[in-house]
Amino acid sequence: MPKFLVLLLALGAPAAYAQRLDYPIQAVPFTQVKLMDDFWQPRLRTNTDVTIPASFQRCEATNRVKNFEMAAAHQGKFATTYPFDDTDIYKTIEGASYSLSLYPDTKLQAYVDQLIAKVAAAQEPDGYLYTARTIDPAHPHAWAGQQRWEKERELSHELYNAGHLYEAAVAHYQATGQRNFLDIALKNADLVCSVFGPGRRSVAPGHEIVEMGLVKLYRVTGKPEYLQTAAFFLAARGHYPGYDPQSPDTWKNGSYWQDDRPVVAQRAAEGHAVRAEYLYSAMADVAALTGDRPLLAAVDSIWNNLVAKKMYVTGGTGAVPAGERFGADYELPNATAYNETCASVADVFWNQRMFQLHGEAKYVDVLEKVLYNGLISGVGLDGKSFFYSNALQIKNSGGYPDTEPARAGWFECSCCPTNLARFMPALPGYVYAQRGADVYANLFISGTTDLVINKQKVRLVQQNNYPWAGDLKFTVQPAGPSAKFNLLVRIPGWARNEAMPSDLYAFTAPSAAPVRITVNGRPVACELHDGYAVLARTWHRNDAVVVELPMEVRTVQANARVRDDRGKVALQRGPLVYCAEWADNDGKTANILVPAGTAFAPVARPDVLNGITALTATVPVVRVDAAMNSISTAPRTLTAIPYYAWANRGKGEMTVWFPARVTDVDLLSQPAPEAPQGK
Repeated sequence: MPKFLVLLLALGAPAAYAQRLDYPIQAVPFTQVKLMDDFWQPRLRTNTDVTIPASFQRCEATNRVKNFEMAAAHQGKFATTYPFDDTDIYKTIEGASYSLSLYPDTKLQAYVDQLIAKVAAAQEPDGYLYTARTIDPAHPHAWAGQQRWEKERELSHELYNAGHLYEAAVAHYQATGQRNFLDIALKNADLVCSVFGPGRRSVAPGHEIVEMGLVKLYRVTGKPEYLQTAAFFLAARGHYPGYDPQSPDTWKNGSYWQDDRPVVAQRAAEGHAVRAEYLYSAMADVAALTGDRPLLAAVDSIWNNLVAKKMYVTGGTGAVPAGERFGADYELPNATAYNETCASVADVFWNQRMFQLHGEAKYVDVLEKVLYNGLISGVGLDGKSFFYSNALQIKNSGGYPDTEPARAGWFECSCCPTNLARFMPALPGYVYAQRGADVYANLFISGTTDLVINKQKVRLVQQNNYPWAGDLKFTVQPAGPSAKFNLLVRIPGWARNEAMPSDLYAFTAPSAAPVRITVNGRPVACELHDGYAVLARTWHRNDAVVVELPMEVRTVQANARVRDDRGKVALQRGPLVYCAEWADNDGKTANILVPAGTAFAPVARPDVLNGITALTATVPVVRVDAAMNSISTAPRTLTAIPYYAWANRGKGEMTVWFPARVTDVDLLSQPAPEAPQGK
């Protein structure tokens, strides 16, 4: 039996144990952080005003709500496609709960309570909650199996549904103080704990997240069974005899489910990206709460593999459409990049946990890269159009069969829109963290946070125009005359000549632009520790820290082993990766070259895409003559926009990686002209 599971089973005093072992660094709760910036606060408002209502409306219109009503009545026929459609209700309630804490709304509160009542009515007396079976137990969903949990390893998603239920219920309880949703989740969790465990049923959950949800219930209740069962589900992986370890097929060898070897023996990111990153988040949780070093070593190694060999320059993960999975090392194609939006959400969850374990800025550097690029690209500026996958190149106004060239309002499998609905209002909880007298400033978003440091109340006020400008100001406002603590300001990797905390991506040339820090107008030379500028002092009211980050336009090159990016560069300014889109570049982007030494100028465009800083440069573009039998290059202005903002002005070409010179000509890249239509 794995060490961490033996340790858990021996627990007799969970509250005392929780005091001894946990993440050494704790995130400052979202309820203590108020955002007041021009970049994120409008997005949170749009999420509240548009995304969440649209998600609820679409859950109603697509019969997701009806499934719960029929389950309560024990009659009807499951009315949607997938047995995990229940989770779209849970996730949207989660997002609404966070939003209610930020923006109280009696009408929304009443609707959420109404939905929770429908969920409660659909729950079976012993706590089981799964509409795909409860509606008509004699004829359950084809993926569900005839008996409960029978197909949990493969398709049923019974425990996946439970995990999202738990996460949503904890969010609702923390945001509102109400127990009506939490009690539903606890009743279901008690059933799960009675069914699964040593000497009982064992399964490696087919789609992980129940492990994360159980940990959250443990934190709320202190009930050891919840943490024990989360650890049990981790320990169950890698022991199923039904896989062929020699098969190259990821379904047949178990790697699709991260079930080909025990978790403590895993060293690389593999299989379905969303499932994997939920698993790795849970591994970090259990490692923090049990102190299991082999488990920690495993999740550390997996993180290193992902960041060094399997992540896109935008922070996207999961390159391969078939199986929505990670590819081989350095397999990062652009036009067929999958990069599911849910994987970006999961990656933020995971990197936050890795930071809380280790306190190193590199984890927040990756989190920031994902957040500002591959995550918010998944939702349109209107708040109600979405990408499921996020490609890095669109050619000829179309795409490959697995590439989305345009956003959609909803999907038959709509996990991504509802994942964004729940993530966005929780963002304030990622800005700051604390370990005793150490206060970490991780994300640069204007607003305030209220802290207690050494039993003293302290307010931090952050002011900036990030990500467009690099001037950051932090004002310290202790409740008393002074407060002694250490303010650790993250100095992003991109400001330290590090495009990625690995050799997967690098800036093509080093920058000599320094990071400058002043306290009350006086320059300070402070220690840089694990990527943080450490400002240790006794602070007085209105002491001001100003950090100046260089906001140069940088060109990025990929490791030579990334075949699709050889001889190409990407553009980055601050945390933002840029792309060229058809609307700004004469309708075409696949013909643009960016030679070495190209000088780019940032240009503020408040009238474009809700306000951006664009990049412009004069570059050669490839042209074909009117007779279409010769090519040449001609100078043209390239306009690049932040990657997150593409596909908000219609469908057309888009490019992230630009060739530095012409090395070949693809004579098959243009579609054949359509034949004249006859009668």
